[in-house]
Amino acid sequence: MILAPLYYADMLKRTLAPKLLSLSRHFPVLSITGPRQSGKTTLARMVFDCHEYVSLEDPNERDAALADPNGYLRRFSGGVILDEVQRAPVLLSCIQGIVDREKKPGRFVLTGSHQFHLMEKVTQTLAGRTALVNLYPFSLDELLCRESPDPWSIGKNFGPLAAAPGFSVEEIIFKGMYPPVHDRAPEPLDWYSAYYRTYIERDVRELVNIGNLDGFQRFVRLCAGRSGQLLNLSSLAQDAGVSHTTARSWLSILQAGFVVHLLPPHFTNFSKRLMKTPKLYFVDSGLLCYLLRIRSPAEIMTHAMKGAIFETFIVSELLKVFAHRGETPPLHFWRDRTGHEIDVLVDFGATLFPIEIKSSETLDGSLFGGLKFFCNLGAPAAGEGLMVYGGGSASQRGQAQVRPWFNFI
Repeated sequence: MILAPLYYADMLKRTLAPKLLSLSRHFPVLSITGPRQSGKTTLARMVFDCHEYVSLEDPNERDAALADPNGYLRRFSGGVILDEVQRAPVLLSCIQGIVDREKKPGRFVLTGSHQFHLMEKVTQTLAGRTALVNLYPFSLDELLCRESPDPWSIGKNFGPLAAAPGFSVEEIIFKGMYPPVHDRAPEPLDWYSAYYRTYIERDVRELVNIGNLDGFQRFVRLCAGRSGQLLNLSSLAQDAGVSHTTARSWLSILQAGFVVHLLPPHFTNFSKRLMKTPKLYFVDSGLLCYLLRIRSPAEIMTHAMKGAIFETFIVSELLKVFAHRGETPPLHFWRDRTGHEIDVLVDFGATLFPIEIKSSETLDGSLFGGLKFFCNLGAPAAGEGLMVYGGGSASQRGQAQVRPWFNFI
């Protein structure tokens, strides 16, 4: 069964909205980045409904901006949303001059889908003048119209268990969290196929000149097969039939487009005998399922990567709970060379809070070994941890709080 549409995208409250309003009172420029189709434009127009709006995807607008950037910006006497501003980066220098003269908060709202290119230009040109935030696809809380919890309360104040949603974890993983999938109710496979070809492949051509598009497609699917694993660029390059340098460049492109996320290891406060290689995760489970050629939610239940797919989904939710509050996610993983590991560490500064992720609906004692070992290491390790699993109830198991996938914060 395919999950039916839940809500229209433009009716859903995004957690990031109050933060944008707050930032707009202090910064003359707001920069919103994130994956294509994550809802950046909808959010910006909803929050700043009195601003004028232009899309630089429009060839006429883009040509006008490139031909005479100062004259173009003089069209807007008040606030303006410049959508996909990476199409005309020359505007950023002109914006700098305007905001330095006028000193009006909330004057410009910029959106962009190329993280590296846009952020490089923004940080060089608008340093100290702009607030930077990331908008990912829907979080589960947003999709279910629930108040998003304070991310800094993870592991401290577990509230009552929320009612289970009317869909299984396999259904929501398969459908993914991109707003159009829940808005227009297309078949997930059809939408992700179009999304991949329309945006990802097109953006790749704009970011770098790739002559071997088939090789890049193979590389992306190989990355999908490694979601939730330690990044091994040499192995990826060899399997894709490209050089190590090319593999690194292509991986940077996937990061720039918010397709993948690299979860860094945490090793500074413990023994030096630790893994120092990041773990690779896809940002959206629906796109991951498409790339793995999974054709229905039922296939996830018996798939060889079931655990990694579930872990990818939970890690993505953790990213969003911080990013959608305007925070930089303080997330890491931990693994030593003797086999002890923790899927996610939340770095609260004074303490490191461990989270283990298991797709199983039942948990036996052996699954808690990593949490127990880590919690007994002493400071800065927290004395308790969290187990997120595929079941539907909450409990306390020794040093671990056990919470279900739909309500684990």
